[in-house]
Amino acid sequence: MDIQTILELYSAAPQTGALLKAIGNESINTISIRGLQASATPVVFASVMNSLPGICLFVLNDAEEAGYFYHDLTQMLGNENVLFFPSAYRRQVKYGQRDAANEILRTEVLSRVKDTPRSKLPTPHSTLFIVSHPEALSELVVSNKHLDDRTISLHVGEEKDIVEIEKAMRSFGFKEVDYVYEPGQFAVRGSILDVYSYSHEFPFRVDFFGDEIDSIRTFDVQSQLSKSKVESMDIVPELAGLKSEKIPFLEFLSDDTLIIMKDLTFVHDVVEKTYRDGFSQQAITEKLEGATEMEQQEIIRQMKSENTLCSATQFTKGLVRFKRIEFGSSQTATPQATISFDTSAQPLFHKNFDLLTKSLEDYLLQGYKLYILADSQKQNQRLRDIFDEMAQHKKLADGTEVPSAPIPFTPIDKTLHAGFADNNLKICAFTDHQIFDRFHKYNLRSDAARNGKMALTMKELQEMEPGDYIVHVDFGIGKFAGLVRVPVGNSYQEMIRIVYQNNDKVDVSIHSLYKISKYKRHDSEKPPRLSTLGTGAWERLKEKTKTKIKDIARDLIKLYATRRHEKGYQFSADSFMQHELEASFLYEDTPDQLKATNDVKADMESQRPMDRLVCGDVGFGKTEVAIRAAFKAACDSKQVAVMVPTTVLAYQHYQTFTSRLKGMPVRVDYLSRARTAKQTKQVLADLEAGKIDIIIGTHKLIGKTVKFHDLGLLIIDEEQKFGVSTKEKLRKMKTNVDTLTMSATPIPRTLQFSLMGARDMSIIQTPPPNRYPVCTEVHTFDAEVIKDAINFEMSRNGQVFFVNDRISNLPELANIIRKNVPDARIAIGHGQMKPEELEKIIMGFMNYDYDVLLSTTIIGNGIDISNANTIIVNDAHHFGLSDLHQMRGRVGRSNKKAFCYLLAPPLSSLSQDARRRLEALETFSELGSGFNLSMQDLDMRGAGNLLGAEQSGFMEDLGFETYQKILTQAVTELKNDEFSDMYQEEMASGKKITGDEFVDDCAVESDLEMFFPDQYVPSSSERMLLYRELDNITNDDDLERYKANLRDRFGEIPREGIELLQVVPLRRFGKALGFEKIILKNRILQMQFVSNPMSAYYKSEAFEKALAYIGKNARRCNIKESRGKRYMTVNNINTVEDAVEVLREINK
Repeated sequence: MDIQTILELYSAAPQTGALLKAIGNESINTISIRGLQASATPVVFASVMNSLPGICLFVLNDAEEAGYFYHDLTQMLGNENVLFFPSAYRRQVKYGQRDAANEILRTEVLSRVKDTPRSKLPTPHSTLFIVSHPEALSELVVSNKHLDDRTISLHVGEEKDIVEIEKAMRSFGFKEVDYVYEPGQFAVRGSILDVYSYSHEFPFRVDFFGDEIDSIRTFDVQSQLSKSKVESMDIVPELAGLKSEKIPFLEFLSDDTLIIMKDLTFVHDVVEKTYRDGFSQQAITEKLEGATEMEQQEIIRQMKSENTLCSATQFTKGLVRFKRIEFGSSQTATPQATISFDTSAQPLFHKNFDLLTKSLEDYLLQGYKLYILADSQKQNQRLRDIFDEMAQHKKLADGTEVPSAPIPFTPIDKTLHAGFADNNLKICAFTDHQIFDRFHKYNLRSDAARNGKMALTMKELQEMEPGDYIVHVDFGIGKFAGLVRVPVGNSYQEMIRIVYQNNDKVDVSIHSLYKISKYKRHDSEKPPRLSTLGTGAWERLKEKTKTKIKDIARDLIKLYATRRHEKGYQFSADSFMQHELEASFLYEDTPDQLKATNDVKADMESQRPMDRLVCGDVGFGKTEVAIRAAFKAACDSKQVAVMVPTTVLAYQHYQTFTSRLKGMPVRVDYLSRARTAKQTKQVLADLEAGKIDIIIGTHKLIGKTVKFHDLGLLIIDEEQKFGVSTKEKLRKMKTNVDTLTMSATPIPRTLQFSLMGARDMSIIQTPPPNRYPVCTEVHTFDAEVIKDAINFEMSRNGQVFFVNDRISNLPELANIIRKNVPDARIAIGHGQMKPEELEKIIMGFMNYDYDVLLSTTIIGNGIDISNANTIIVNDAHHFGLSDLHQMRGRVGRSNKKAFCYLLAPPLSSLSQDARRRLEALETFSELGSGFNLSMQDLDMRGAGNLLGAEQSGFMEDLGFETYQKILTQAVTELKNDEFSDMYQEEMASGKKITGDEFVDDCAVESDLEMFFPDQYVPSSSERMLLYRELDNITNDDDLERYKANLRDRFGEIPREGIELLQVVPLRRFGKALGFEKIILKNRILQMQFVSNPMSAYYKSEAFEKALAYIGKNARRCNIKESRGKRYMTVNNINTVEDAVEVLREINK
């Protein structure tokens, strides 16, 4: 059902008619609306949108309320004519930190208001709804005239000189860059002009044909690809920095604007307070830094309240000329007209479904119609299932079951922020996130602008700049010296130059880019040693690593083979309690999480013992998957053991499990050092008797004293932290018990493959959609900021993490906090304390004995305290991106808003690197942006631990990606040599094996011209990124997409580029046919077969295809052997395309 049904009911209601009449009556100036609760207000106004005057301004009490109000309106009306007018600052005005993304929204509102036709009569579809809050109204805006002077309009089909446009943009303060990522930038490539105007959330791409504008499209900052076509656009510069006179926003609006407020007195007070506070001394000092004396005077003039803010008297004066409506509970003056509605907010059920069905039945008996609003159909389906289950098992007072009809409701596929019941219209519009107690998040349009910064940082992490350290699989660690053109035969090739020890240079073809990777390691502080060519040291290091890897892989393959033949317990299908448990999850399931849950359940229901590994970043919902699996096992009265590495985690999981399984018929308990002997004894006895369903514990669980009644499922958390002996004991225990392992390290895909499918793997990569983003701010060290942060957190009964990187000055910081917040209870924890003491402090913190935990970074590992929602990091510039991200992931785990304050010296004094890091973090407040970051930095952590300590040493020497490449090679070799009988068996059983199984990649050499010319793709780092992307493409669809993207961004592809694109299918077919190398020179195509003559390849179908082709085309082909390598050649090949055709023919 569509949400419009509800709007239609309202537009026909008598009260709305009365409201419109009052609005149309010129003698009435103040109207009061009574009795609208929850989201009923936006619904009423949305239902009459087309009958209202030109502009309506809604003023709510704070930014969050306004955000939800805006979200409700956009759910019903779309966002074409609903705009948000935010404050231009990151937080309170007094800190003076501007936010470009908010500037865009403000400028967009001003441009739209300026263009709105002024008429008293409502014109259909031209009503503008603007949602705002008091702080935003207290900032002055430019006057209408100044806005006109600074707007350039472009239309499709008109003649404009591109040079003139560039000049005008420069005079407005736009910056010219290679690629546009942030507002206020523009780029010119040939006949394409990219520009990011402040009046639109996406940048524009204008395509010229001569001087005529051929097309205008918007494009996405992250992918740089076009989104949609538009007919015209306005280029507006940043208006905040203008020195011209400014006016309050209310003066900017035309007289016929309708102003709708929640509470006038409150708005007036906030405007007054903002004006009185002005800018804090610190904000002014930060702005003045590094400015000349003239500039300083100008800045001080601008930072005076009267020049940028609107005073309360100005505000009240401005209000008088408008007709206004108030809908809050407290009215200011006696209104001239009052309209009363009768609605009540949706009651809270706290996931108590009996209570829910009871109250819904009551509503139905009184003749109400039920609408349930949910974002996804899945949620509505869940509700329907639960109602069906409950109806079947309905009990009378004496306990007898009587099946009854399930509760009828109409699902609606959009959701509002807060549900309500209307007692006049007799309808209930309830929201599903309130029924299930989930957090509901609103989206503002400014997110698009913030992505630019994120995309830029991500790109910089991947870019190779000359001077970066890179690793070549065959030659070792060298320095990147840029892209060079090298003459080959009669033509040129683009090569990558790498410089090694003693200034030796190697030029590498762009087709073997996959052999190169950026050198990454744990501590990126000290530079690695460059390898020396020709000494064989690098080869020896690779061989050594390979043998070690093979040892590990061998065991895994054997273990896997034995487990394959075991029989496990088959669990039964889901019960209705399982549905209820899953529906009551606080957040919405992400697709990955759902898939992981379903995989785990399917494994449990099959006969083979499960052995599954679930990976995912911090806070991506791995524990939830474990809880569901554990509950499923307990429903079949099997016992579940959950093993964790530390006492603290045991206690924490115990709390999580108990709170999630509250009211379910299972008993959860835990074993660890923290329990007394008496308690432990009791727990062990109950466990043996089968009274405990789920037991959580440290490695004590596999001790001799622990006996299970009937163990059905073993869950291991943070597996990489257990020692070898523990893992051995576990292996013995788990030959036929279902096992679920969880790990927080993003383990790269190749590693999984390389563990030879010894395990089934689920990866959770998407962040939960409804998590609050953590509000991140960068400050200089200031007692005031610390005091505000701690006081605010304590005022809502929360706790604070305070992280400092040195142990020596922890006591000193504690004193500063004590002085400023005397009633805070402070605990200090660091790595030099005894483990018992540290544990005690953390347990105390979890039990709310302290308000502030002052610690070094070691606390950041794995503690999850849902009540701690503020983290303050001192000297944040000393930490790497991933560390900061990890620490920030410690807060914001419940449905409260979380804060992260990064304290660092003034940004101007930091190195550029540190500054970028802090800015990046401040911009990526969303959870899960980190997955990308951590993939960059944390790769090391993941794999090193997975394969044991000695391996991480190798990783330091080889760099991470190279290590992965060697790993894949090692596994391919194992399959070819020692386990070749596995292939023979598989072939015998009729499984088709392609050449891919025998070669890990197919190298290409050629003397044809294949590259992107300079004039086509300007900067060399961008070319490098494009080459790398092309290198990773594995199928035709992706290649087509890549081509389309190139055309979209740079125009038509030149001949050399087309040739280059053909290399992708060439390498793919080559690999599928088992060729190790393809050489295309002097019009001859040479293909080299697998070098091991005993390989099973020579019995495979791939080799037979090659022989068959030679048989058919004996004239063009030849087969020969030289230096132990076997080749096949084909003559008369002029282009790469011809070569691809030949291979396609062979592979038929």
